[in-house]
Amino acid sequence: MNGRILVINTGSTSSKIGFYDSGEKLFETNLTHTAEEIARYDSVMDQTPMRRDAITDFLSEKGIALESIDVAMARGGLITPIRTGVYEVNQEMRDALIAGKEGVHACNLSALLADDIAAMVNEARAAQGNDVKCRAFIADPPMADEMLPEVKVGGLPEFPRRTLFHALNSRAMVRRYARSVGKTNKDVTVIVAHMGGGSSVSLHRHGLVIDTNDALGGDGPISPERAGNVPGFPLVEKCFSGQWTEAQIKKRLVGRGGAVAYFGTNDFRELAARADAGDKEVDTFLKGYCISFAKYIAGLASVVCGKVDAIVLTGGIAYSERITKDIAERVEFIAPVVVYPGENELESLAENGYGILAGEFEIRYYHPDHF
Repeated sequence: MNGRILVINTGSTSSKIGFYDSGEKLFETNLTHTAEEIARYDSVMDQTPMRRDAITDFLSEKGIALESIDVAMARGGLITPIRTGVYEVNQEMRDALIAGKEGVHACNLSALLADDIAAMVNEARAAQGNDVKCRAFIADPPMADEMLPEVKVGGLPEFPRRTLFHALNSRAMVRRYARSVGKTNKDVTVIVAHMGGGSSVSLHRHGLVIDTNDALGGDGPISPERAGNVPGFPLVEKCFSGQWTEAQIKKRLVGRGGAVAYFGTNDFRELAARADAGDKEVDTFLKGYCISFAKYIAGLASVVCGKVDAIVLTGGIAYSERITKDIAERVEFIAPVVVYPGENELESLAENGYGILAGEFEIRYYHPDHF
């Protein structure tokens, strides 16, 4: 694998970057932005110059010349639902991310930063008489939508089911599984359960994600910080009780739900230790967490009449043998269970970058009306 790739994944208070040379990761780091730095900006989208400078300054400190970068790969942001795959950053994508019509989140910054840095690379190369362009791409954005029409049907026509899941890591884990059995992602049907700060379960068939949940919209399993599915009537009553504002309700569902609502922590290592020490309440919660995933996995299996090649458990919580063993015991009657722990997002982006350089992927171009 030839080429040098810069990978960017922005979070609310940090910018993760990785640098790869000829397929080898030279370094990975998490650039933390202090509360004081963040507070200077009215909107997260105003942070672009600050974060760009932090990245380029760090690269300079590491002795990485900007003009040596061949591809800048970015985490996808919240844009109009599109197909999975790789997309070159264009003006339409920039406009959509800045406008934040589908939501304003720090992940929206990644593509802007990659595109800005690619422009800086090209300016430096032009000054040296080099006209080979560095290009910026995203891969498998979280709102990638290939869901079957019938699975989008909800109980009310005004509330169709929608997609927002860990597309980048989930798709990479399907490719990883397929390679392990001598196949490609288009040859297998796999259910991927991503267990991290958020929870998503996705059904992959013949290279497409045909069903999944809205991990930020109150759909899916329990997570450390998110409530997942909740009963409708009690939620409606709480909304009209006058006790909570709209913002507080949403925060209760996403951010202050799940384990945080029960125990005030999102640290599953702490909860596992408490359960092992005899805390029955925590033990019951962890079993309920596993059951919520098992139910969702089994539900997705029904979409393809149980014809599933493998179930993959991934994400940070997949490091917990207690959790993965419990879920596996409940769903292995459907298909073999494979555990690939960790988020793997930087590696997944780099893998896509080298696929682009090798000409293995079709390059797509974003337009909000194309889907």
